[in-house]
Amino acid sequence: MRALLSLSRLARRLPASLSPVRAPTTLLLRHIHADAPPPPPSHDSTPFVSRILESEPCLTPNDESEPASDPTLDEFLARFVAAFRPRLAAAFPNHDRDVLDEMLRLVADAVLCRLTGTDRGGDAIELNDDLWAAVWEVSASVREAMRRDQVRADLRQYLHCDEVKEMTRFAVDVGIRGSMLRELRFKWAGEKLDEVEFYRGLDDKHADAEAGADRAPVPRLTALPKRKGEVKFTMYGLDMSDPKWAEVAERVAEAEAHFVPEEAKAVEGRAKKAEERLLSVDPRSGDPVPAIEEWKEDLRPNRVDWISLLERIKARNVELYLKVAEILLDQESFEANIRDYSKLIDLHAKANNVESAERVLGKMKEKGIAPDVIISIVLVHMYSRAGKLEQAKEAFDFIRREDFKPDRKLFSSMIKCYINHGEPEQAENLIKVMRDTRVKPTREIYIGLLRSYVQRGLMAYAERVLKTMSFDRVEPTQELYTICIEAYGRVGDPKEACAMFDQMRRKFGHEADDSSIAGVVAAYMKNNQLDHALQWLLSLDKEGLQLGVKTNLMLLDWLSMLQLVPEAEQFVQKIKNLGEEPIEVHVFLADMYAKSSQEDKARRSLKILEEKKKLLKSDQFERVIRGLVDGGFSEEANKFYKMMKSCGFEPSKTIEVAVKALRIRGGSHRTGR
Repeated sequence: MRALLSLSRLARRLPASLSPVRAPTTLLLRHIHADAPPPPPSHDSTPFVSRILESEPCLTPNDESEPASDPTLDEFLARFVAAFRPRLAAAFPNHDRDVLDEMLRLVADAVLCRLTGTDRGGDAIELNDDLWAAVWEVSASVREAMRRDQVRADLRQYLHCDEVKEMTRFAVDVGIRGSMLRELRFKWAGEKLDEVEFYRGLDDKHADAEAGADRAPVPRLTALPKRKGEVKFTMYGLDMSDPKWAEVAERVAEAEAHFVPEEAKAVEGRAKKAEERLLSVDPRSGDPVPAIEEWKEDLRPNRVDWISLLERIKARNVELYLKVAEILLDQESFEANIRDYSKLIDLHAKANNVESAERVLGKMKEKGIAPDVIISIVLVHMYSRAGKLEQAKEAFDFIRREDFKPDRKLFSSMIKCYINHGEPEQAENLIKVMRDTRVKPTREIYIGLLRSYVQRGLMAYAERVLKTMSFDRVEPTQELYTICIEAYGRVGDPKEACAMFDQMRRKFGHEADDSSIAGVVAAYMKNNQLDHALQWLLSLDKEGLQLGVKTNLMLLDWLSMLQLVPEAEQFVQKIKNLGEEPIEVHVFLADMYAKSSQEDKARRSLKILEEKKKLLKSDQFERVIRGLVDGGFSEEANKFYKMMKSCGFEPSKTIEVAVKALRIRGGSHRTGR
């Protein structure tokens, strides 16, 4: 807009002698509008001569001195005037067409002089920078439009060339029709145009080269001027003339030799046969050294050749690869580095082959190569899986001393190692360190730590872990709640067990399973609160919860110890209705029937237990023997006592003393005869 305002001010400064009625009928005016030309100029005024306004040679003076018309330039000016007129009309809606035509004439005259390089004269009106910016913007769009039109014209020309016609006929013969044929024709015409333009460009370059050869040769320098002192060259503030940069360049070249891989030599002749024998060696019982030495003697390998051989062996046999790679660590031409050792240690560690990994680690230390962080990470994972706490702790401490931040996987391996080694307190301390370094522990880590505390009966520590999980926004799972409820059942705390059970259902919406219900019943059983347990189970029955096998077994165990035979038999029937009959059922029944002197029923259960003796545990053997001793079944007690020893269990002192006392006392021999 600033450019157009400047042009308007220029138009107002035009003298009256430059009014548009003085201009002859020109090419520019014919392009500006299609109206009739203005009246001819008066004879007493001097005509204004311009190439832009030039239409015919007879209409302008001095036509002999004017150059010939350029069609391309005339087309450009015509398009420029047509594109620039809407801008003027939009900026000056109140101006007449004559004024707009005069503005366009001034601008077009300035553009023509700039393009041809002619002098406009001293009285010419200069355009400011803003107006020139608008002019160049319109000129660029006009030039692009002319280029597109020229491309279209060339395409129309090459659409009818012989090559395109021949390919079109072939396409029609093979059945191509419609829009696809049209696209192919334009594609072939475009390729032909590109080919012509390419060769045209080569001709232009050849012409420029010939024109340059005709010019006078440029004189060349035969000697450099002498100067005093040393040459100093500075780059980014560094004095590159210092001799130390020459040493840096040598070291860079050496480093590039390691990064740019070389090509391995071709394996032929004797080396090929030796390699085939090497690949056929049994990695467990064979010796690959002779084949390696023969291969080495024939090929004279370097590191690249050794690595290529190892890759081929690994593709065929991984065990043989591990054996050969360990042998090559002692070869000088292999040039073993710390990464070769770390790869072998990692492969052995993943295969849980601790001895082989430690052997490779020992060879590395003998060569004077100290383990780095990467090898230490591999060692932590390996020793954690193997249960070697001290070695894992040593490698983990080294990693922390090197200011390396362990990730979640590394922390998890170390925490599991502490838990499996029976040190949950150290595992919890490591979880605190893990949280301080902004690494969030996973749910599996918390469950493992909680399970470790629960198994040891440390419920206060387990509750602390639950609070930490809540603080870290780790939602407890049903499995975690079941573990805690069973732990409260073992320690005999029904209040906390019920509270945990309600929290599981009400707060987190987990469904109560058979294990959690059995855990609460076990807590009541520890305190011998049968009435409270039955009342709690009735409340669950009202809510529609069904008791499973574990809960019925727990109640059967409780009632058998109380010698409530009819009630216990009812739970036995419920267990059978559920489709299962665990061996614990007959353990409880044998104990109950023996103590209640129901010999026939006791013998039926004892017979089943004798058939499934391999499934019995030590505490189950002792419970059956204790019941038989209390019931006075000396023969059966001695039989199960010997059976327990034959199964590899060592009886407790209490059972051993009770059986011996029964023998001495000569208890009743209830054989059923």
